Amino acid sequence: MLDTAPLLLLQATDFPSIQRGRLTTLQANLGYRCNLSCVHCHVNAGPKRTEMMSAETIGLLLNFIEQQGIQTLDLTGGAPEMHPGFCDLVKTARSMGVEVIDRCNLTILLEPGFEHMAQFLADHQVAVTASLPCYLEENVEQQRGKGVYDQSVIALKRLNELGYGVNPKLPLNLVYNPIGPVLPPSQNILQSDYQRELQERFGIRFNQLFVITNMPINRFGSVLLSHGQFDDYMQLLKANFSQDNMDTVMCRELISVDWQGQVYDCDFNQMLKASMIMTDRRTPHIKDLLDQDLNGLSIRVGDHCYACTAGQGSSCGGALHE
Repeated sequence: MLDTAPLLLLQATDFPSIQRGRLTTLQANLGYRCNLSCVHCHVNAGPKRTEMMSAETIGLLLNFIEQQGIQTLDLTGGAPEMHPGFCDLVKTARSMGVEVIDRCNLTILLEPGFEHMAQFLADHQVAVTASLPCYLEENVEQQRGKGVYDQSVIALKRLNELGYGVNPKLPLNLVYNPIGPVLPPSQNILQSDYQRELQERFGIRFNQLFVITNMPINRFGSVLLSHGQFDDYMQLLKANFSQDNMDTVMCRELISVDWQGQVYDCDFNQMLKASMIMTDRRTPHIKDLLDQDLNGLSIRVGDHCYACTAGQGSSCGGALHE
């Protein structure tokens, strides 16, 4: 369910205007069902969520990829692997020569009925971007729940055994989110810490660490409000705004599609139901954009955009600069 309290505080904004560049990435949220309920989750995903993308909409995604010449299909959720059409979508996209990214919570690879998933991802050379908010057990379980750290370690070892993080055709990237209302540390320095600690403790290897700033929306935004920290966090983001990040924010070359097929400028705007700026006022559907050139269109902005542009910057691919 959408939490409107953070949304109402984010709508009025002085954030600078942004225009789209060339579209290269289609990010698709296949649904909100997940085997975890993480504190920092901006999607409010969990085991009881039932929203799932229809087969018809998945077909439209593939048509859009073909007509627009999309290079990367970025699959999110929830746990995207829990969608019954996940494997067929991956197979078709890969047969089209499209890079596929699976945003994986790692623990799903150990769930009953999904034990085959790691092998499937390797067989189809799907890039895995896996959430691991810290290399320390206490911090991970504070965000994601008891037992998640041990399960994540087991899943990472399994991925390594299949060649992930070792074979150049099987990239394994990890995602770090801070605990609480603070900016993340240097991505390069923290990546070195992760690589050292995971290698020494467990023999785990991975390619890159993506450091992502927490968005003040939905579940995390509500936690900030309940603790009286929302205004201070927004002031922190605004005080650390960097103009250097404006040219490389992810929304310039990405669109985000929700489980119903509605299209947004980014995943965060999707969660806020902040529609793209089009000629009419309705939120566009993927079927409306199959042959439309989006280059140069203005992007819908709000105060939450400061999270992407504060400090070293933040995107689904980690920091924008060091």
